[in-house]
Amino acid sequence: MAQIDRATLQAALVGYQQQLDEIHTKMTELRRRLGRAPAAAAAVAPAPGVRKHRMSAAGRARIAAAQRARWAKFKRKKAE
Repeated sequence: MAQIDRATLQAALVGYQQQLDEIHTKMTELRRRLGRAPAAAAAVAPAPGVRKHRMSAAGRARIAAAQRARWAKFKRKKAE
C-alpha cells in the first residue's frame, strides 16, 4: 500500500468537513420543517461569535486540481 502524503490527507479532511457542514445544514432544515424547538438545533451550532469557515469555489477547485495532479503522479509511478 502506498503511503499517503500530508497534502492528500489535508484535502480529504477538507472534503469531509464540507460534507459534515452540509449534513448539519440539512439536519437543521429538517428540524425546522418538523417544527422542533430551535434549542435542539442550537446544540450542534457553533458558539456565538465563532464563524464557520466556508471554502470558496476557487479554493475547492484548487484542491481538486491538486488532488488530480497527485493521482496522475501516483498512476504514472505505478505504471512504471
